[in-house]
Amino acid sequence: MSSPFDMQKFRTLIYNETGMLFDEKKDYYLTSRIEQRMKEARIPTVAEYYQTLMLGNTRDEFQKFVEAITINETYMFRDFPQLQGFAEKIFPAHVESKLKKKDKTMRVWSAACSTGEEAYTLAIILKEMLTGHGDWQINVIATDIDTKVLDIAKKGVYGARSMKDTPLAYRQKYFIAEDKDSFSAGPLLRNIIKFHQLNFMDKEEMRKMRNFDFIFCRNVLIYFDDNSRKKVVEQLYESLVPNGHLFLGHSESIGRITDFFETQTIQSFMSYRKPLR
Repeated sequence: MSSPFDMQKFRTLIYNETGMLFDEKKDYYLTSRIEQRMKEARIPTVAEYYQTLMLGNTRDEFQKFVEAITINETYMFRDFPQLQGFAEKIFPAHVESKLKKKDKTMRVWSAACSTGEEAYTLAIILKEMLTGHGDWQINVIATDIDTKVLDIAKKGVYGARSMKDTPLAYRQKYFIAEDKDSFSAGPLLRNIIKFHQLNFMDKEEMRKMRNFDFIFCRNVLIYFDDNSRKKVVEQLYESLVPNGHLFLGHSESIGRITDFFETQTIQSFMSYRKPLR
């Protein structure tokens, strides 16, 4: 489709705008997505398409391009051991600490939430774990750069694949069965979750993300180089309350890019705690 120089320009554009790093090994993947968008946008040449992405008055096409290249693979209760460790080991101590300060607010950020399964999972865990501790103000903020997946998340309707690891008791309590293979999130979850679009490279918007007790940013940093990771992680650090925790994907680590956090090993995974200073 295009010369290596053409692909380098696309890779640079993606990196500068989103922080995501696509190396030459991903050129075939990027090429297929560029061709897909060119066809849908009815743009005949690669050069014209690149110019379309660059023009400020056509940023809607850049958003569609980002949506085409991002990978969204998720389901309810994904990586259950980590969620179990969070709920049973880390969360109770945090709740106890907040109760001592008479603070009954709980804010959790599902960063890069994709189609929303993680956000609804976290909402279920919060509701379950705070039962018996009085009335709490619970907020789950879920963000993603991809507006298309956010539309799916807001609808909150999921099929059998997304629900496969959801315990039956939770299905019955928190979801409405549309049919045997379709479930709609009920009001107990919808009332505490808010979805909105966010680009990690947007400094102004990232500064608005503050006072979170827990941040789940799983399987996201693998798409960034160390420089972009450092920028994102430093912003996530600022977003946490003191003693708040950051959770990453099982194959992700930030140990060599920042020493801001205190690491805590729970069973087979690590969490990163913002220390009390």
